[in-house]
Amino acid sequence: MSLRIRPEQKALLARAAALKQTDLTTFVTRSALREAEAVVKAAECVSLSERDSLLVLDLLENPPPANARLRAAIADMPKPA
Repeated sequence: MSLRIRPEQKALLARAAALKQTDLTTFVTRSALREAEAVVKAAECVSLSERDSLLVLDLLENPPPANARLRAAIADMPKPA
């Protein structure tokens, strides 16, 4: 992988790498991976408020009766062989 960055950006990254006592490649790789993991986690996780969490738990413990659309969808499902 190669990056095109301004000299002052490279100098800042090199300074930060030196302060972390690592080389530039390792510093950039670790930093990019940390950010990538955070982005993926944020995209894949759903955070609920306490109120919404309690609502979901209540619905799981006390599900409402199936309505006509749900019963029709269940009836249309293929039967296991």
